[in-house]
Amino acid sequence: MRASWVFIAALVAGCTAGSGAKPAAMADKAAPAKVNADPYPSTYKPYAGVATAIRNVTIYDGEGGRIEKGVVFFSGGKIVSVGGPETAIPADITVFDGTGKWVTPGIIDVHSHLGDYPSPGVAAHSDGNEATGPVRSEVWAEHSVWPQDPGFSRALVNGGITTLQILPGSANLFGGRSVVLKNVYARTVQGMKFPGAPYGLKMACGENPKRVYGGRNQMPSTRMGNMAVNRQTWIRATEYKRKLDKGETVTRDLQLETLAGVLSGEIIVQNHCYRADEMAQVIDMSKEFGYKVSAFHHAVEAYKIADLLKENSICAAMWADWWGFKMESYDAINENIPLVAQAGACAIVHSDDPNGIQRLYQEAAKALADGRRMGINIADEVAWEWLSFNPAKALGIADKTGSLKPGKMADVVLWNGNPLSVYTRPEKVWIDGALLYDANDPKRRPVSDFELGQPGEGDTK
Repeated sequence: MRASWVFIAALVAGCTAGSGAKPAAMADKAAPAKVNADPYPSTYKPYAGVATAIRNVTIYDGEGGRIEKGVVFFSGGKIVSVGGPETAIPADITVFDGTGKWVTPGIIDVHSHLGDYPSPGVAAHSDGNEATGPVRSEVWAEHSVWPQDPGFSRALVNGGITTLQILPGSANLFGGRSVVLKNVYARTVQGMKFPGAPYGLKMACGENPKRVYGGRNQMPSTRMGNMAVNRQTWIRATEYKRKLDKGETVTRDLQLETLAGVLSGEIIVQNHCYRADEMAQVIDMSKEFGYKVSAFHHAVEAYKIADLLKENSICAAMWADWWGFKMESYDAINENIPLVAQAGACAIVHSDDPNGIQRLYQEAAKALADGRRMGINIADEVAWEWLSFNPAKALGIADKTGSLKPGKMADVVLWNGNPLSVYTRPEKVWIDGALLYDANDPKRRPVSDFELGQPGEGDTK
């Protein structure tokens, strides 16, 4: 019998908490008074797993390494060893033979709206954009996330997604806080929250905010209006942080608390931005006010400023070939991702879509092929960084996940073939060493209540 998300979640015990870590890039900034302690802490606890080894597989370790006829051994929720056929496998553990198959780290989607724009896609579920003012840094995406969104299970079984960042929408200049989740079944969002992951701040530039608010005859209605409102807001935030740092009494302000957290390095900026010129403007603004952009999202013109992204250690989270749906997306090229990678900058493949999240490995393959057609020869195992290690870096969790290294979380996918092939699917998915999906076991093919009884829904064959 197929178990629903709700039923499985009801069987799960509570979890341990984690608090946001300070990104290393901002470690030299003075910290404000502790106003950003998480009042909604993670209760995530890994599902019970067993000591497991996978042998005779091709391994992409997530950091550009490749091993043929390799062995991956994990126990206690952590990677223990990764190596060639000589790697020791303890006796009396679960062993899978992966001849003809591949093992990779679980895929991390740095840009998702699952849970705050869940399925069924009806107006009552539209909870991603607090489009009531251009500055809405006080809202938190996790307060909209519905954990039983069937998109989570589809991302797991079809896409090998083990971690994802849920963002507010892009109607606002300051859209609110994002949250990083483990892709596990849970009754509450706290039960999914990635322990120790920093919060993010969603920002947006370009057409979206000027269209939404200019259409209401208010500021901003132009790109210069976007920048002016941004700068006015950062000036207020800087003053608020100054008072906190001096120990002065202030009236709590949820908008400014989030922004003070950004200025102190506790909260990571994730910036929706398409055009190269605007990304450059935002970089200048970040230097003016002393914060750091972790990643530009969508970034269809990142190839124009790949050197600038590298110089400033900023990632670009991109699509393989979406373009042309609005004016700022017209100068996209299919070689965007490989060009950014070739320049030595941090390239990421992201979805921003409940269907695209199920095929990110195929999106990476498309970008890889487009790059090779223009003479950019990036190895398959290096391209896998776009799907795991680089997004982990952008989220401030690369010390915990994103690659198959001893001591990291055992977030592992066994693919039934080359994971950069359109014919390949996840065969097994482990999160923290627990087997949450097995294509060969009907009891481990989770579907949502909204899919039960629907012909073909949830079918993994």
